Amino acid sequence: MKKRILSMLLALTMTVSMAVGCSSNSGSDKSSTDDKKTESTKEETKSVFTKSPTGKTNSGVVTYNVDMTQYEDGKKVRVWLPVAQDTDYQTIKDVTYDVNGAEGKITEDALGNKMLYIEWDKDTAAADRTATCSFHVDREEILRPELKEEGEPGSDLDEYLEASSTIPVDGVVKETADEITKGKDTYLDKARAIYDWIIANMNRDESVKGCGQGDVCALLDTKGGKCTDINSVFVGLCRASGIPAREMFGVRINDTDITKNQHCWAEFYLPGFGWIAADPADVLKAVLKNSWDKESAEAKEIQEYYWGSNDEKRVELSEGRDITLEPAQDGDKLNNFGYPYAEVDGTAVDFYTPDTFVYTISFAQDAQ
Repeated sequence: MKKRILSMLLALTMTVSMAVGCSSNSGSDKSSTDDKKTESTKEETKSVFTKSPTGKTNSGVVTYNVDMTQYEDGKKVRVWLPVAQDTDYQTIKDVTYDVNGAEGKITEDALGNKMLYIEWDKDTAAADRTATCSFHVDREEILRPELKEEGEPGSDLDEYLEASSTIPVDGVVKETADEITKGKDTYLDKARAIYDWIIANMNRDESVKGCGQGDVCALLDTKGGKCTDINSVFVGLCRASGIPAREMFGVRINDTDITKNQHCWAEFYLPGFGWIAADPADVLKAVLKNSWDKESAEAKEIQEYYWGSNDEKRVELSEGRDITLEPAQDGDKLNNFGYPYAEVDGTAVDFYTPDTFVYTISFAQDAQ
């Protein structure tokens, strides 16, 4: 199925710190409660934004179903579900939820990510710990614009140049970025050199759990991973080169059951224009799934597509790393918020393991 979807995408769209050398302080980062990461700052970063042209659209309803009845009575159970919101290329409406008499509310963290927070107290019968949440999405395909740059990034973009716990911007990351971008003078040329280097030197590794952790130092050694891994390397190398970059975490809306269809993609900031899409991970996924040679015409075609373009079969749920939810979780900060998250009596449960955290995510496409 996924192979057929990728082939259709090409046919329809193309015709139109673990590694030695990472510094000991590379994991330092702003907390998600940093006061500088406010909504006004987000608006400032869009001040020179020029929207890319759009192509196809995809619309429908995304629905979460959560079942935490497997835990015995007397447990306090909390769940956070990422809820999409409007961006430049998606419109969200009709957010609804049913928490079966529990406490439930839409909240927002310090990074601006929205979520449904659900809490079943210790007096709640185990059989009552079920909930649903849905929203309607209209998603646009992003088509690459004419890429031009002018000036320098503003100081309001400084947060997109900083390190996180898994994305250092010094040590081996800086050294690798400098080597890749040697002789490149513009932000655009540097970003393209990084994008092409990743596709040439990395590979998708199906043995990685979920979307991967995005540990850039380790990945520069192994050069294999999934979408969060590969696009984290892109973000880290861009930031180490002085190019603001960020990751978007979401889910593919390409089937009816999308429970395991989480995806991460990236954007870099081009001064004088705005945010530009880049998804080297989807290029490497297509190469693997279709058994393409990286130098083949098919691979080169999709490599050009995902440089500045993005398909309409995805919905963004969140941004950012090292996340403190709202209300705050008892466990560690989240590497990212692309998956639902839950705690039982203050202990995090594994969102990769269905028998400890039972949930489904579905997509009902609007009638064409």
